Amino acid sequence: MQVEEARYLKRKVKFSSIDVHPTEKALVVNYELEATILGELGDPMLGERKECQKIIRVKSLNPGSDLTTLAKEIIDKCKLIHPSKLLEVEQLLYYLQSRKDSGPPSKASGKTQLQENPEVPTYDATEIDEVANINEVDDYMELLYEDVPEKIRGSALLLQLSRNPDNLEELFANETVIGALARVLREDWKKSTELATNIIYIFFCFSSFTQFHEKDNVKVKEDYEKSVKKFSELVKKQEQLLRVAFYLLLNLSEDLAVEMKMKNKNVVKMLVKCLERDNFELLILVVSFLKKLSIFIENKKEMSKENVISKLTKLIPCDHEDLLNITLRLLLNLSFDSELRSKIVKFGLLPKLVGLLNNENHKMIVLCILYHVSMDDKAKSMFTFTDCIPIAMKLLLESPEKTDIELLSLCINLASNKRNAQIICEGQGLKMLMKRAFKFRDPLLMKMVRNISQHDGPTKNLFVDYISDLAEAMLQADNDDFGVEALGILGNLTIPDLDYELIIREYELIPWIKRRLEPGSAEDDIVLDVIILVGTVCNDDACAKLLAESNIIHCLIELLNAKQEDDEMVCQIVYVFYQMIFHESTREVIIKDTQAPAYLIDLMHDKNAEIRKVCDNTLDIIAEFDPEWAKRIQLEKFRWHNSQWLDMIETRQMDEMADQYYGDEGYDPYLQDTDILDRPDLFYGDAYENGYIMDGHLTPEYIDENGMYDGQPYDGQPYEGQPYDAHGQPYMPYGYDGIDIQDGYEPYARPESNMGFIDERYGGTVDQYGRPIQQEYGMYQNGHGDEEDEYDFGYGGYDPR
Repeated sequence: MQVEEARYLKRKVKFSSIDVHPTEKALVVNYELEATILGELGDPMLGERKECQKIIRVKSLNPGSDLTTLAKEIIDKCKLIHPSKLLEVEQLLYYLQSRKDSGPPSKASGKTQLQENPEVPTYDATEIDEVANINEVDDYMELLYEDVPEKIRGSALLLQLSRNPDNLEELFANETVIGALARVLREDWKKSTELATNIIYIFFCFSSFTQFHEKDNVKVKEDYEKSVKKFSELVKKQEQLLRVAFYLLLNLSEDLAVEMKMKNKNVVKMLVKCLERDNFELLILVVSFLKKLSIFIENKKEMSKENVISKLTKLIPCDHEDLLNITLRLLLNLSFDSELRSKIVKFGLLPKLVGLLNNENHKMIVLCILYHVSMDDKAKSMFTFTDCIPIAMKLLLESPEKTDIELLSLCINLASNKRNAQIICEGQGLKMLMKRAFKFRDPLLMKMVRNISQHDGPTKNLFVDYISDLAEAMLQADNDDFGVEALGILGNLTIPDLDYELIIREYELIPWIKRRLEPGSAEDDIVLDVIILVGTVCNDDACAKLLAESNIIHCLIELLNAKQEDDEMVCQIVYVFYQMIFHESTREVIIKDTQAPAYLIDLMHDKNAEIRKVCDNTLDIIAEFDPEWAKRIQLEKFRWHNSQWLDMIETRQMDEMADQYYGDEGYDPYLQDTDILDRPDLFYGDAYENGYIMDGHLTPEYIDENGMYDGQPYDGQPYEGQPYDAHGQPYMPYGYDGIDIQDGYEPYARPESNMGFIDERYGGTVDQYGRPIQQEYGMYQNGHGDEEDEYDFGYGGYDPR
C-alpha cells in the first residue's frame, strides 16, 4: 500500500467484559480495538484488531462505601462501560469490598499469590498460568474426568472462557461440556470447595443471560413428540374398544332387567367419566346412552352425583351438530330435576343456551330447556343478564298466528318476574303484545300480559290505555279463556288514581258480577277472578258503597256457604269484607245489615293461616267501631282458648290421681263423672264467687253437635232458664240473630269451629294461660276517612288476591 493512497483512519471500540482485578482493588475492563485505514473512496484498505484492557482502581473502596453511588461514578467516567452494566459493576464492587486485601506480589516467583481465606473462594481461573483458548474446550473437558487437581484446572480454564460473553453461546451448545460440569458438581462438590466454586461461577455466567435459562434440547423434544404420538395411538385404540363395548351394552339395555344390572355395575359412572374424552364418535355414543338412562330417577341421581352438568358444558356449543343435538336432548331430560336445573345456571349454561335460540335445528329443544329453568323463581332473575328476553320477544312477535307453545310458555314464566316484565314493556313492547293478543284472541298471550299486570310499579300504569278493550273482552266472552284472562288483568289493576266507579257504571258491571257470583253459574276459576275484581274495585269508596247497596255482600255470603271448603275462594271473599270495612259508607252496611261478622267469627279458627289472619284483622276493625260485636268477638276468642284447655284436662290420666286428692273424705264426684261445663268455678275462679260473671251469666252457653242449646233444642224462641243481657234481650247463638229458624235456614259453620269464654276482669280477651291480650288492629280508616296503617297479607307481603 502506498502511503499517499491512505486518506482516513477509522477506529472502533467494542466492549467485551468487565471483571475484578485478581490482587488489587480495581476493575478490569476488557475491550477490542479495531483500527481500519480507508482509501480515497472510503473503502477499507488495511485493518487490525487488538484486545485491550483498562484498569479502574478504586482505592477509596472500604466497608462503609456506597456501592451504588460509586458504580454510577465509575460508569460516568469510563465511557467503555454501558449504563446498562450498572448492576454488574455494583456486584463486582461488592465482591471487592468483601474480599480481603492480598499482599504484594512476590518478586521471586513472578506469580500472583492470593491469601487463603476459608470464607470466600480462593481458587479461580486467575491462578492459572496459561490463557484459555476456545478451540481447546474438548481438552479442558477431558480434565474433568481426571483426579481433583486436574478437575480444578479444567474448571478454571472453562471459567476463563465463560467470563467472555462471546464464548457463552458456543460453550452452551456443547452438551457434553455442560453435562460433564453438572456431573462433577453433583458428585465432587464435597471434595473441593475450589472445584465447586469454579463450576458454580460458570453457571452463574450463563444465568446472566435469559436465553441460556432453558436449553432447547432437540433430542428431548423428539422423545417427547414420540411419546405423545405413541400415547395418542394408544388412546385411539382404547376409544375404539370403548365405543364397541358401549355400543354392545346399549343394544343389550333394551331389556330393562339387563339395564338394571348395568346400573348396579356402575355403568353410569363409567359413561360420565368418558365425557372427558375428545373422540367425536365415542362422545355421541356415550351421550346417547346417558340420554336413554336418564329417564329413570335412580340413574339421574347417579349422574347428578358424578357432576354430569359440569362435564356437558364443554359440549355446548360444539362444531358437531349431531353431538350438540343429542347433548341438548340429554340436558332436557335432566332439566326435569330441580337440583340439576340449578346446576345448569350455576355452571354458566344459561347464556350458552340462549345463544342457540337463533339456530333453527336446536331452537325447540332449547326453548323446552329454558322453560324448565324458568320454572324456578331464583332462576327467573338470571334471564335479565342474558339476551333471552329480546330474542324471545322477536320470535314471538314475528311468529305466525299459531305461536309455538314452548315459546309462549317460556314468555309466560319470564313475565312473572318484575324485572323481566319491565324489560318486556320497554319501548312499544306492551303495545305490540296487546295488539297481537286482540288480533288473534290468543289466551296464552293474554296470560303473559296478565303476569305482567300483577307487578307494582310503572308497568301497571301502562294498562290504563287498554281498560276499555279489556272490559269489552271480559263482557263479550262467554266463559272462554281469553275473557277470563282479560278479567284477571282488570283484577290486578290496583291503581290509586283509577276511577273504578266510572268503569262500573259505563260498562254496567254490577249485574254481570252478580250473575257470576251465583253458585253454579260459572267455573270456580272464573268466580274467583270475579271476587278478586270486586276486591280491587272496593279500594274506591264510591265503588264499595255502590257494591254494598247492590246486595253484593249477600251474594258473597251465599257463595261462602257453597264454597266453604275452597280456601282460596274463602280467603278472597273475606278480603272483600276487609276492604269494605275501611270505608265508612259500607262499614255500617256490613255490621248492621249483614251476617258477615258472624261468618268471620266462625272463620277465626280456620285451618288456613291466611284466612285466620285476614279474619282477625277484619274483626279487630269491627270491634273498634261496634261495642256489641266487640263483646261477641272477645267472648268467642275466650271460649276458644278455654276449649283447648278443657280438651287437655279431659285427656289426662286422672284415675291414678283420684285417690290421692279425694280418697274417702266425702268430696264431690271427680270431674270425669260430671259435665265439666257445669263447673264454672273451675275456670272462673274467684270471679265466680264474687259475682263477676258477664251480664249475669251463671254458666257459659254452648251449642253441641246435635244442635242443642244448653242441652235443649233451640227453635229461636226463649226457653226456661235462658240468660238475658244487660238490655233485657235473650242471648242468641252466633249466626242466629234475626233469622227465622223455622224456615229451615242453617247458619254457616266452618269445620272444627270451637267456642270459648270471656273474662271481664281484664276487660278483654285472654290467652290460654288466662293472661290479658293487648289488641292490635290492622289497617282501617277513621271517621274522617284518613288512612293510617297498611295491612300486609301472608308471609313476606303475600297478597291473597
